[in-house]
Amino acid sequence: MFGTNTGPLRRAACAVSAAGLLSVALGGCFGTGKPGGSQGKGGGSSSPQSTSTAGAPFWVNPDTPAARQTAQWRKDGREDDAELLERIAGRPVAEWIGQDDAGQRARRYTEAAARDGRVPVLVLYNIPHRDCGQYSQGGAADGAAYRAWADEVAAGIGDREALVVLEPDALTHIVDGCTPAEFHDERYALLTHAVDTLGALPRVRVYLDAGNAGWVTDPARLAGPLRAAGIAGADGFALNTSNFYTTAANTAYGRKLSARLGGEHFVIDTSRNGRGPLDGAHDEAWCNPPGRGLGSPPTTDTGDELVDAYLWIKRPGDSDGTCKGGPRAGDWWPEYALGLARRAAS
Repeated sequence: MFGTNTGPLRRAACAVSAAGLLSVALGGCFGTGKPGGSQGKGGGSSSPQSTSTAGAPFWVNPDTPAARQTAQWRKDGREDDAELLERIAGRPVAEWIGQDDAGQRARRYTEAAARDGRVPVLVLYNIPHRDCGQYSQGGAADGAAYRAWADEVAAGIGDREALVVLEPDALTHIVDGCTPAEFHDERYALLTHAVDTLGALPRVRVYLDAGNAGWVTDPARLAGPLRAAGIAGADGFALNTSNFYTTAANTAYGRKLSARLGGEHFVIDTSRNGRGPLDGAHDEAWCNPPGRGLGSPPTTDTGDELVDAYLWIKRPGDSDGTCKGGPRAGDWWPEYALGLARRAAS
């Protein structure tokens, strides 16, 4: 029912539905404090999320690296470690969709989540010239390939529910100068195409990635790029993707950015921020930092009218890259996952 409405109108429709004035069949309305439905740098037919509390409507994929590792450790007699790892395996984590099999993966995840009556969180990560040639370099070959890819993902989702986080780092790399100026206009146009294409789906919510509280420290510098990337047609922006800044710091930052954007809502990645970032100056402090812990579990019950959800956008235990002894970016690293679980905030 959202159709091609702009973000504020889409949120207004959800608010009316949550108040009981529209049919619950509207779907897709899981804003702050309103339980929903039916979450590198597939899915099964059942999940442990079926007994989750209200405020956490997101889908738990039962076939993740954490779930498989937990089963293997139980088989090997590592019961204590398996119990710790359940703090990851039993919670909803986003599925990252890149270039390969994008439409099929989007369909598989959304179908599995729909069978469980839950909402999948998808991260779309395929912008050309991605990550400025760093650990997660790659992306679509050109603008035409990206548009076709975004259309393929949208076709895979169809009329099912999903929350989509769009293109981590794409805008912040424009602002910090990492992405060359000759690519800026194309990037804005491609992000707008993705926002409009996904926003036209009836039960999808779209959040444009906007970095974190410690990257572009003046949020005013991101307001213009977010507008150029089509934030008016999205449901808001996402903060702290794959990073470690505290929820409090990101909330304060997000509220300042929201004020520059007419009250846009936002979501926060709490997957690994339970102990905050490393103190002091460190080389690549964002890349597999030691001593970190899981943050607040995913929920829509954030207690803040502007914060639609806490999400685990980064899969806890997936490497940030080949730094500090880690495997390739996006590869599962069980020892790091276990450390995060041991030091969980809750």
